[in-house]
Amino acid sequence: MTLRPAVIWALFQRNFNAYFSGILGYLFILVFVVTGGVVAFSPTFFAANESNLDQLTEWYSLLLLFFIPAITMGVWAEERKSGTDELLFTLPATDLEILLGKYFSATSVYSVALLFALTHAAVLAYIGEPDPWLLLATYFGYWSAGAALVGLGMLGSILTSNMAVAFVYGVLLCALPVFIGRTGEFLGWSDVMTPFALDEQLRMFSVGLVSLASLTYLLSIVAIALYLNYVLMTRRHWGARQGDLLPVQYATRVISLIVTVACLTAWANYSGAFIDTTTERLYSLAPITRETLSRLESDRPIEIQAFISPEVPQEYVDTRKRLLRLLEQFDRMGGDKLEVRIVETKPFSSESDEAEHLGIIPVRMMGDRDGRPHEMEVYLGATVISSYDKVVIPFFGKALPLEYELTRSIHAVAQQERSTIGVLATDAGMMRGDANWPLIDELSRHYDMKSIPTSADLREQEIDLLIVGMPSSLTDIEMDQLVRYVQSGKPVLIFDDPLPVTLNSNGGQITVAPRLPKPPAAGGQRGQLPELKADGGQGTRLLNALGLEWAYDKIVFDTMNPHPELDYLPAEYVFVLRGGSAGGGFGPDLAATRQLEEMILLYPGAVRATGRGGFTAIDLLRTSPRSGIEPWDVVVEEIEEDPIMAMLAGRQPGQKQYRLRNSVDPAEREIGDENLPLAVRVTGGDAASSVNAIYVADIDMLTSFFVRDRIFGDLPMRFDNVTFVVNAIDTLLGDESFIELRSRREATRRLTAIESRIQTFRVAANEAIRKANTDAAEELGKQEEEFKLRAAEIKEDESLDLVARTQLLEQAEETARQRIDNAKRLIEDEKQGEIQRIRAESRQQIREVETQARFWAVLIGAFPATLLGLVMFIIRFVAERSQVVPHRQRSH
Repeated sequence: MTLRPAVIWALFQRNFNAYFSGILGYLFILVFVVTGGVVAFSPTFFAANESNLDQLTEWYSLLLLFFIPAITMGVWAEERKSGTDELLFTLPATDLEILLGKYFSATSVYSVALLFALTHAAVLAYIGEPDPWLLLATYFGYWSAGAALVGLGMLGSILTSNMAVAFVYGVLLCALPVFIGRTGEFLGWSDVMTPFALDEQLRMFSVGLVSLASLTYLLSIVAIALYLNYVLMTRRHWGARQGDLLPVQYATRVISLIVTVACLTAWANYSGAFIDTTTERLYSLAPITRETLSRLESDRPIEIQAFISPEVPQEYVDTRKRLLRLLEQFDRMGGDKLEVRIVETKPFSSESDEAEHLGIIPVRMMGDRDGRPHEMEVYLGATVISSYDKVVIPFFGKALPLEYELTRSIHAVAQQERSTIGVLATDAGMMRGDANWPLIDELSRHYDMKSIPTSADLREQEIDLLIVGMPSSLTDIEMDQLVRYVQSGKPVLIFDDPLPVTLNSNGGQITVAPRLPKPPAAGGQRGQLPELKADGGQGTRLLNALGLEWAYDKIVFDTMNPHPELDYLPAEYVFVLRGGSAGGGFGPDLAATRQLEEMILLYPGAVRATGRGGFTAIDLLRTSPRSGIEPWDVVVEEIEEDPIMAMLAGRQPGQKQYRLRNSVDPAEREIGDENLPLAVRVTGGDAASSVNAIYVADIDMLTSFFVRDRIFGDLPMRFDNVTFVVNAIDTLLGDESFIELRSRREATRRLTAIESRIQTFRVAANEAIRKANTDAAEELGKQEEEFKLRAAEIKEDESLDLVARTQLLEQAEETARQRIDNAKRLIEDEKQGEIQRIRAESRQQIREVETQARFWAVLIGAFPATLLGLVMFIIRFVAERSQVVPHRQRSH
């Protein structure tokens, strides 16, 4: 059968023009675009602060569920109702040409509506920095999903001559792919049914993946729906003799077609072919991965044993799929040099025993079964084994970079020797046998870790790099050893901290800090006094050896907070961002920080280059311009401790004790206008010494919380703290081959325009709070000044004897104390009320900004469709008027 494009085009024009001949078509499009705008720019969108259309994607299938039947309900039903269907079938056109003409016209109507919905992308580009290729893939997914459902909507229309009934039939038919995933979850068959859900295909497109499986699935829906339309169209040709046989014949054909497209979809899903449209190429194997696999030795094959649960919680479904897809890619690319064994592992089975014997421990999680929450043990780990070595990855968390972990593990076991990293045994206690910091355990998968005593001659140690935590705690002899090691030019990674809050877990008390004395030896028992710190804890010798300086008792704060949901954090939690509206962030284009997006440091210090000694210093991490430095006493307060409790705790009675203040008075903060350095890369030096070091003025960034978050991704945002540390190690070792793969992630694209306006409100609110605190302090000062004047008058009154003067002074002091106490309470209440009012106004202003953005997004989306409808109405009205004889027209 030869199709005639001219005939299809004529039928296409007939139906396309008919849709836009009335106001109802424009109204449907207007509702579609406006509803999409409301969903896309919901409050959740602004809370997430991400430049994407994930909120729209989440609801898009339900939007299509009603919009597509609204487009298609009149395709056949209107023809049958008006009786033009018989006329249509008498045209010199085949049934297939008529069907394709109608399908293309309905799809084109949907395409026009989607073109109007491009205003969502325009608004998104105005208020944020979206990935253009990701947006293109998202809209292509929207178009493909709608085009697939058009055939089902037409099928509903051909079943009746009533348009309302056709709409209902269309909704019911389109609900099959829309709700199949939700039905699978309800029945407990999510693994089987979710791949056939329209939501799943839209999600794949929205993350930038145009997969062969998704395209095959959507084309299969089109093929089945159009064939059913064709069968119902040709019923009029069935003769009486064939009436009993043809339904059976066509039913067999339909079943065969469904089986065929199901097999094609399964094959496409198995093939794993896809196009990665993301700017960062997040889903394509990196060059270093291909290079690592190609360099494997055939006489020393490597085996990957992956133990994977068949059932995982919903939040880990995508991680499990990505891991399986990666393992299949590794297996194909590795050939006979790499063997991949995937073991389906269930609890209390021989497979689980094998996994736990190899070091893969299940993680307990809450899942959903039959609509009820239940606890499950999830296996999602792997071992990588060669004749040289073995690496165990206990659990692939949803935030873990899967490709990096597999590739780096293969690289590690393919080498005869690993790099050795020494960890200096300072008061930080980073490496203490079984009580290692989680970061040390993380590093031990790819490096040989070795604890180095502070008394050892560091230059004689057989290590490739030295990690030093809290060097300010070293004694004179230990500091001299470290300085000589640094001056030898060997790589060293240093973390010091003016206020290491995570090292102080003694009931909130601050016992470890550079300005405080070392803890007493043996807990302070038997009269042993603590050793003295080198340079009084300031680390002067080490800093001079690096050409740096820092104030050991000054803490950095930064009022820039990009996460509205974390606005309760103090300003001493310093966010380091890539780009953004506030500047600062990461330094020059160095491998250690090139692809990092966001970090957070807790109560850090500021470290600067002195410019002396011939060193080259490059800032790696910096604050925003809305930052500053505050003294120790502003953040920390002195407390009195019961002598008996001090003795029980092994401390000398009367020794000063400190704790963090509950809050810092904004009036005591002075915001500068510069980006304060938080971490510095130092190289070079003079003829006597040459250094190769990275100095970070914070150690809290290494704590277990950030290691866990890198694996499990418990927070809605991702911090690159651990990635920065490993990048710094590789940079110092001179091996930067894995840095790009390790750091590769989707760029954090924020709503910069909204963020900028919100930050302006926050700055104004902070200034208002500062003023309220200042006014309160001035009022209290006046009360105290009045008391001083009254006391001076009494003292200068010579008419009073000593006893009378003393009594009057006591009375004046008591009266003044009561007045000052009352004034303090009143002023504090007024101040707190003013602060609450300012914060409420700030939150209201932020909501108004978001509401305005949502309003304009919806209004801009509605404008093109409304304008086009109005123009077409005027054109049609003028055309109709021109056909009326002049003397029959109304003059008024």
